[in-house]
Formats: sequence, C-alpha cells, structure tokens
Amino acid sequence: MRRILVVLFILLTVISCNSFGQSPQGKKIGFGIMAGDPTGLTLKIWSGYTNAWVIDVGSSYFGSPRVNVDYLWHFNAFDSRVAELYAGPGGVIGFGTGHGFYYSGDDGFYYRKTGAGLGVRGVFGVNIVPERTPLEIFFEAGVLIGLSPDFGSAVDAALGLRFYP
Repeated sequence: MRRILVVLFILLTVISCNSFGQSPQGKKIGFGIMAGDPTGLTLKIWSGYTNAWVIDVGSSYFGSPRVNVDYLWHFNAFDSRVAELYAGPGGVIGFGTGHGFYYSGDDGFYYRKTGAGLGVRGVFGVNIVPERTPLEIFFEAGVLIGLSPDFGSAVDAALGLRFYP
C-alpha cells in the first residue's frame, strides 16, 4: 500500500508540473508579429522547460526577406512568474539588398545589392507573459555578424507579441 501511495504521489506531482517553463498556459507553440530589425512574423517552439527555438521571417537591413533561427535558454533572473530573461545564438540568411557596418573602408558601411547574405547572431531579451492569457510580449536585442559575401556587423532590436492557441 505504501508503494502505491508513493507512486501516486510522484505521478500527481509530475502531471501537475508545467512542462513548458514561461510559455503561456503551458502551450508549446506560439506565433505572432514583431517590429524592429527584423520586422515580420515570428514562431516560437518550446523544446523543454527552459529552451525554445524561434524562427523569424521578415524585412531587415541585412536583407529583405530575412530568415533567422535562434535557440534560446530562458532563465528566471527576476524570480517572477510574469517576466523572464533569455539569451542564445542564431543563424541568419538575408536575401536581396543588405546593409551593415564594419570597421574599415571609406565610409564604414557595406551594401549588398543582390544575392544572399549569411550571418550569425547572439540575442538577449526579456519576455513577459501576463497571467491567465495566451500572450507573450517580448523585447530582444543582439549583435549580427555578417559572414558572407562580406564580413560586417549590425545591431538587431525588436519588440513583438506572440499568441499561443
């Protein structure tokens, strides 16, 4: 009888735990819009309690259209159920005209008129999940390093909203 009670206690504890950290109402997939660099659509897929993949498609100085994929780690720096910080690396592909800056040359800027640009980025942000809502509000900023066809860098910053159906 004692073993049965222990097993029931463990099962109830595991079942009642939220399996997706700071996601609204424990949902795994959210989508929305973001404004800044890039401006466009965003999709977040939680892969664990503190980890998520984010895919953004939109317009940017790095290229339009631009696609970036980030892997994020979330950490509760505020000891809050509403606000949480996150950080992680990502990859970027920009098509068409691209702009950025670097630390040599005449004017310090590079311009890509055609083709695709490939880069990496590091992102840091905060997400706010109001209680009892299917929404996530986020602000993020980071550095983008263009690797191909030219080496350069740029700064990304965006404000967005995701809905978790």
